[in-house]
Amino acid sequence: MNRLVLSVVALVALTASCQGHPDIDFPFGRIVNGEDAEIESFPYQVSIQTTKGSHFCGGSLIDSETILTAAHCMQSYAANELQVRLGSKSRSSGGEVVSVRAFKFHEDYNSKLMVNDVAIMKLSTPVRQTSKIRAIELESSQPVSGTSAVVTGWGTKCFLFCSSPDTLLQVAVDLLHYKDCASSTYKYGSESIMETMVCATGEKKDACQGDSGGPLVANGKQVGVVSWGQGCAWSNYPGVYADVPSLKQWIEDTSASL
Repeated sequence: MNRLVLSVVALVALTASCQGHPDIDFPFGRIVNGEDAEIESFPYQVSIQTTKGSHFCGGSLIDSETILTAAHCMQSYAANELQVRLGSKSRSSGGEVVSVRAFKFHEDYNSKLMVNDVAIMKLSTPVRQTSKIRAIELESSQPVSGTSAVVTGWGTKCFLFCSSPDTLLQVAVDLLHYKDCASSTYKYGSESIMETMVCATGEKKDACQGDSGGPLVANGKQVGVVSWGQGCAWSNYPGVYADVPSLKQWIEDTSASL
């Protein structure tokens, strides 16, 4: 979803009213303390944009004509209003820009609970895979907590009052099984963290605004889609992602049907 510009007063009011709810960060999208990334190292990463070239979410190429992203990214648009930039570490130049012919988000996506936060986009024309544009394989089984992972995107470097970088960033994190993320070790609680989610944490490291829909990758396979979180890199609030293994069947079926 487009990042919203909120006044400090409105933001404070929103934070107070949404305390304890998982979608507190939903209006912003959800890399803090990351490093510059080369697109050759993450050739599956794409920038989802309006046709005017405004980046608002990330995504991943999962075959020559299919993009995986977050359902909440797709709530305000029609397919003919969107384009995808592939094969560039810059969100504003280089690579290839391809229009979108169709998309579908999960029919059981819930914006309050943030469950099933996945969507499939179909490009108007298939892309030729190169060293800078290459599909990523989806993980079939949930990695164990502590597995090293990496998340990439063009999101802001802090929760408030930070502009989005033009250059792709990467950050290393550790995965948390949803049951561990819902435990008393962290502050979300079992009512917020559900089976179709996976978490990732790092010391002052996280995805942030503008990273929504982007890929979380472990052992060379995509395990998550950037979804939501309480702030960005806040203590005891890991980043929360749509869990690719538990949603893989829907992803594959929907991709085949569009």
